[in-house]
Amino acid sequence: MKKPNRFSKSLLTQSIALLLGTGTVMPALAQEVSTEDTEVIQVRGMRSSMQESMFTKRESSGVVDAISAEDIGKFPDTNLAESLQRITGVSISRSNGEGSQVTVRGFGADKNMITLNGRMMPAASAFGDGDGGFQGTGRAFDFANLASESVRAVEVYKTSKANIATGGIGATINILTAKPLDKEGFQASVGGKGIVDTTNRTGNDVTPEVSGIFSFTNDESTWGVGLTVSHQQRDSGSTGLLMNDWRVSPWIPLGEEGAIAMSDTGTVTNAPAEGQLFGMPNNVSYNTWDTQRTRDNAQLTLQWAPSDNITATVDYTYAKNDITQEKHSKNSWFTRTTDNVTFDTNQAVATAVVISEAVGGTKDHNSDATLYKQSNELKSLGINLEYQATDNLSFSLDAHDSSMESLPDGGKWGGTLTVATATPIGLYNTYNFEGDLPILTQVNNDSIKGNGNGVDDVGDIGSQIMRSFWNSQTTDIKQFKLDGSLEFDDGRFDFGVETRTMETNQKYSENYMPLGDWGVSNPMDVPEGLLQPYNIMAEFDDYDTSGSNQFGWTSNVVELADWAAQEYGHDYSYNPNFSENHRVKEDTTALYLQVSLKGELGDMPTNFLAGVRYETTDVDSTSFSLQVSQIEWLDNNDYFYRLSDNITAIKGGTSYDHLLPSLDFDISITDELKARASFSQTIARANYDQLRTAVTGISTNGPASTGGSAVATASNPALVPLQSSNFDLSVEYYFADTSYVSLGFYEKRVKNFIGTEQVEEPHFGLRDVTAGPRAQAAAAALEAAGYAVDETSLFVMTVIIDNPQDFPGGIADYEPGITFGEQIAADYDVVPNADDPEMVFLTSKPVNNKEAQIYGFELAAQHFFADTGFGIAANYTTVNGDIGFDDTGSPAVSQFALTGLSDTANIVLMYENDNIQTRLAYNWRDEYLAETSRGGSRNPRYVEAYAQLDFTISYQVNEQLSVSFEGLNLSEENSRSHGRSERQVWDLYDLGARYQLGARYTF
Repeated sequence: MKKPNRFSKSLLTQSIALLLGTGTVMPALAQEVSTEDTEVIQVRGMRSSMQESMFTKRESSGVVDAISAEDIGKFPDTNLAESLQRITGVSISRSNGEGSQVTVRGFGADKNMITLNGRMMPAASAFGDGDGGFQGTGRAFDFANLASESVRAVEVYKTSKANIATGGIGATINILTAKPLDKEGFQASVGGKGIVDTTNRTGNDVTPEVSGIFSFTNDESTWGVGLTVSHQQRDSGSTGLLMNDWRVSPWIPLGEEGAIAMSDTGTVTNAPAEGQLFGMPNNVSYNTWDTQRTRDNAQLTLQWAPSDNITATVDYTYAKNDITQEKHSKNSWFTRTTDNVTFDTNQAVATAVVISEAVGGTKDHNSDATLYKQSNELKSLGINLEYQATDNLSFSLDAHDSSMESLPDGGKWGGTLTVATATPIGLYNTYNFEGDLPILTQVNNDSIKGNGNGVDDVGDIGSQIMRSFWNSQTTDIKQFKLDGSLEFDDGRFDFGVETRTMETNQKYSENYMPLGDWGVSNPMDVPEGLLQPYNIMAEFDDYDTSGSNQFGWTSNVVELADWAAQEYGHDYSYNPNFSENHRVKEDTTALYLQVSLKGELGDMPTNFLAGVRYETTDVDSTSFSLQVSQIEWLDNNDYFYRLSDNITAIKGGTSYDHLLPSLDFDISITDELKARASFSQTIARANYDQLRTAVTGISTNGPASTGGSAVATASNPALVPLQSSNFDLSVEYYFADTSYVSLGFYEKRVKNFIGTEQVEEPHFGLRDVTAGPRAQAAAAALEAAGYAVDETSLFVMTVIIDNPQDFPGGIADYEPGITFGEQIAADYDVVPNADDPEMVFLTSKPVNNKEAQIYGFELAAQHFFADTGFGIAANYTTVNGDIGFDDTGSPAVSQFALTGLSDTANIVLMYENDNIQTRLAYNWRDEYLAETSRGGSRNPRYVEAYAQLDFTISYQVNEQLSVSFEGLNLSEENSRSHGRSERQVWDLYDLGARYQLGARYTF
């Protein structure tokens, strides 16, 4: 159940462009509209495009919406996802301020089927190392990989048909590219743009985008060649806050066992009621990202029609997206022993909004310098043969071999290289979460482990650790389809068979290299010149950071890593022994039958489409992994997960089949008024990470004796697809050539939703040193001596007991305070032994055990005002579900809830005359639940409402030349997400506008 609607912005004063339309209707999907009977409309200008859009919507069976190019090479938006958000019921997620993935009627990107010219597209996206990056685990296609210039149209099929490949519960989205035999003679168009991203800090202020589209057919139109190419560079930056976790638990009064740790003089203001849930943060992390992206697309199409009965098409599609990103952070971790804390108890879950801690004078203020380099590459070769056997009988044979790779591009260090450094000078920290952006105030003392000049500067910095990562995903699809169609009086019979093989491989490895380690045991070891100071808080343009500590530092990550490798004797090449290597293969065979009938009910024309699809799938899953062999205790809540030397292979799999019916009926009540009803059953498969066979995510968040817990994640290759029964009712009123109003209701009843089963079980024979005899003896000794037992004191005392040769006095050698604890952590680790008990992990496993209902309304309208040139288009969609997240639910129990559900709205104001086209575009998405089990307290993550204002204007200089200007996110909207209360921020991004100035010449 989604959060209350927050649609507070004026849809009349902030408006947006919606261009619905497609040049043609794809015969394989919208078969009731024959290409032979369809009027060819030259799509030149917004009005013509919207007219064709309306024609598609009106004449198709079921609920179909589309967007098309206004003219050759002139798609209405710079990104396909950003175009799709204009369609009723479609919303998007953004990455680096750019449209990335698509949600339709509440179903996220991995539950929508993406096809290219009717062919299933592979997905692979493994950018990042887990810190805000993709992990190569899902089926979601990232539209940022495709340039819009090469796309002729995008169709969104919200109701299913028997001849559509399964996988899209939300919708099937089909991307159409141009075919040379669709046009006569020679046509060409070349264009260029200069892109200015206001968020850019380190790259070029103006980056180029160039594209060309060429098409040629001979005089007899028996053969043709088409080529589209595009190249884009974009340099951008972003600034944001990331939170590691929010610890949520019931409030226990101070002084009782299990209460939060407080200093002797600590105070609590606005304490929660006994038993009330409250939240405490783990850390604050301020970050800057600088990104350079280079995207190249190309498609070559060859067509041959030796006779009127045969058309052969061969096409090759290529897309490459190279991403380089550098991140610098300013991090502060809580000690969990609080001096003063103030709670906001006006929330359902009380939240600590002001926290003060004395941290001893040597607390580290950490910064991670990280360099990411990833390359995403799509290759698709397709062959299609159409044969008109008789006047009534036709066949289509289609085959393609497509692959998508997301591979590290950093050379020897893989795709991610990070070096952690810190100033170990923290004396007293105060954190304030009362505003949207938390504020960190620090009192520092550089006289103990710093340079002693009384100023926060790079001279105080020491090294901590270095890591390199490999994270990749590759997906291959081989698909073969044979379709047939038999036309008869007032009807059509379609049939076909399809085979498809999909195989995906995900690999991950990490090379962990200690330097001065987390305690900064070698302060001031980083040479002068490798680190540069800067005011990281000043990078937040839209937030007041005047009360926060401003000091941060940047570096050249490779130069810093080269020094660290030489100084500490490390090779920072990625580990070729992948700690995770997962393969999932799906073999699918399907056949379908479908009949379309035209008739009358009274004197009202009707269309009836009925079909059934039978599909069977075999799933084979294999995981190769280096298992965790030992968990070593390094400090209070720091652990090292040592991997085994041998790779273990675990196999699993399943088989399933489905019989999926579909029915569509429409009736023209009058020439202007049309009503529709549709029913279908659709499926969507589990994500690839859920189908693995290995146990991953082994971790512990603190000693068992002080309330810490061990967790693990297991997959389930026996998962079966989600299955949805879909109902649609709509009415459409077409009152002018380019004007209509439509109202629709939809409902989806879904079973086999994937929930989480949690089981307490051991793994790999791992033992828990924090619960063994040494830790128990340490806790008893501390209590007997009157010392508080917390993570730090327990670790220090366990080290003393574990090393009697160095500490013969036992408890007498114990010294309270951070300085002694940090020295112990720098010199000693605690390794488990046979006397320690087996560690028990709360293991989360995906299972098919949930059912849910999603429903809502779609309202859409478009209208041009006579011959004034002014037009408007608008839509509003509601998305509701019957299972929401209970914010006050126990953090010890995982919850199932529907994610992605949010209302959306679009408004367009348009004007065009013979030479000028302009549109002002407003898009809004309400708050929605994005995650249901984040962090150790199984918290939700709500993405807050977001609105964006875009503007475009173009001028036709002459028949060949046009110039254009585009402004994206003119209002410079930011994004933010939170947990069980609005104060529990998860992430916040300070975003900016993009501007593009371009020209296009058509031959």
